[in-house]
Amino acid sequence: MRAARIAVAGDFCLDAYWQLHDGPPEHSVETGLPTLRADRQRYSLGGAGNVVANLVALGVGEVKAIGVYGRDPFGAAMLDLLVELGANTAGMQDLGPDWQTLAYAKPYVGDSEQRRLDFGTRDGLAENDVRVLVEHLHEAAEWGEAVVINQQAAGCFAQPDVTAEINAIIAAHPETLFVVDARDTAALYVGAVLKVNAREAVTQGLVEVGGGSMSDEQATDLAEQITRRTGRPVFVTRGDRGIVAADAGGVYHALGIDVTSQVDPVGGGDTAVATVAAVLACGGGVPAAAHLANIAASVTVRKIRTTGTVTPAELVAAAERADYVYSPEVADNPARARYVPDTEIELIGDPPTAPTPTHVIFDFDGTLSTLRQGWEDVMEPMMIRSILGDRFASVDAETYQRGRSAVMHLIDRTTGIQTLVQMQGLVGLVRQFGLVPEDLILDAHGYKEIFNNELLTVVRRRLAKLAAGHLQPSDFHMKNALTLLELLREQGLALYLASGTDVEDVVAEAHALGFGQFFEHRIYGSVGDVNVEAKRVVLDRIFRENKLEGGSLVTFGDGPVEMRETRKAGGIPVGVCSDEQRRYGFNPAKRGRLIRGGATILVPDFSDLKPLLTLLGLS
Repeated sequence: MRAARIAVAGDFCLDAYWQLHDGPPEHSVETGLPTLRADRQRYSLGGAGNVVANLVALGVGEVKAIGVYGRDPFGAAMLDLLVELGANTAGMQDLGPDWQTLAYAKPYVGDSEQRRLDFGTRDGLAENDVRVLVEHLHEAAEWGEAVVINQQAAGCFAQPDVTAEINAIIAAHPETLFVVDARDTAALYVGAVLKVNAREAVTQGLVEVGGGSMSDEQATDLAEQITRRTGRPVFVTRGDRGIVAADAGGVYHALGIDVTSQVDPVGGGDTAVATVAAVLACGGGVPAAAHLANIAASVTVRKIRTTGTVTPAELVAAAERADYVYSPEVADNPARARYVPDTEIELIGDPPTAPTPTHVIFDFDGTLSTLRQGWEDVMEPMMIRSILGDRFASVDAETYQRGRSAVMHLIDRTTGIQTLVQMQGLVGLVRQFGLVPEDLILDAHGYKEIFNNELLTVVRRRLAKLAAGHLQPSDFHMKNALTLLELLREQGLALYLASGTDVEDVVAEAHALGFGQFFEHRIYGSVGDVNVEAKRVVLDRIFRENKLEGGSLVTFGDGPVEMRETRKAGGIPVGVCSDEQRRYGFNPAKRGRLIRGGATILVPDFSDLKPLLTLLGLS
């Protein structure tokens, strides 16, 4: 990539982030009106400028910037940022004080974005300015492997004469790759690779699609229509549903990536088009470009209050840890559920055709055991106390209810994902409420340890009742769990127990409930390192130490982590939509996240044992 040369022509913008003072306002002496005071200000490149920034961050050897700006503070700041990146700015025209640089100012009060202020001239370019622009584009087409066209605003690159000139340049340089990302004018370009989002494709008349949200089938058809019409590859970005790309060879799907954390979508499209251009310019194919662009965008949307870039190191790390989203339409629409006849077993996709399984992994909590049921009742007060700090007992009712509401929303939004991610959300809430001094705010690992200790207190009370004979082990069994384990052991399958709980605790709990005998030495749990994601590490260890992969592996679990990791290993992930209070029956809250995590079979419990074992190739 260091040898590549890519030019970017388009609407260069500046994104301004202004952090407003959150205290009592001062009043203007002259007008008597309250003032708005910015405590901090920060600027980053937007539009075509952010495409340049992403190409540089990706390691492209030489990058040229071609566009216009005004002789104003925003223009000066934008040019300085381009120069700092090392971009060639000879193609940037200073149109003087009468031309206003495109800028988007975003004031914030705390974490809340206020009404945006937009600056910039939207008029068309004068004839001489168009001529200079075209000259720079001709030179760039002869100089580089690729030219990216980025149109963001009305005027300039949206005006018909500029589009016509660009089409002429494309036709005159068939050896040069042209990639177009145009918000309003993509349909006017001829001979270029297009990057569009689904909404743009429809509104610009590139395709005709019925009302409602676009289905996977419609997105596939859209990509096929565009590539047939243009004769060139197309990349249709779909946000959290990934990218659909098409060329003469077919259609390619890059699955959406589950980001889970707070996201800022601004700049994600710029990262995607930059990655597409970089990969194609270096000789990569359309499938590779779609795959890498999808991963790259998932990195930048995690970067809050900035347009964002991605480095090769970040790209590699993100590819290794990517949590893909499977079958989102089936997950979001229970009406699309397909069942094995006369059972409650739901099939997602085709039935398994792999060899007979020889290894079976069981998640513990919520799959076999309900001993830790009710974790939400522990997490809610723990989070409220963390937010309110020393004022927990004295805070007014309104503030307490605001804190509780924020906590309930966080728990509802993150149920089913890693505890560590939930605690990262808690750190954000503690800072947002501002009731705890900064030096007393813990990190996510510290809050996770507090939660785990409080949950363990509840579990130990239940174990004490077991030991005293007040409760029986079966009071904490999912329906037919013991029978399933007995049948699998009789058939000689190797059984493994996986838990994110500390290994000493899960061993003790498994034996207390009568499950330990089925797993012998194959009980795996966390080693107590809060700096790693326990469940993922535990599963990786099981796979690695026992050389488990492919269709010989089946995993039962009620969380998306075990579904994803099993799917990555080529095994059969069976999601358990367990109702932990009743210990039998279907829990609809778990269905969507299990399917998105990669489950290919769903069961509410283990009632339908015979058809389930038959489906898995076991007698």
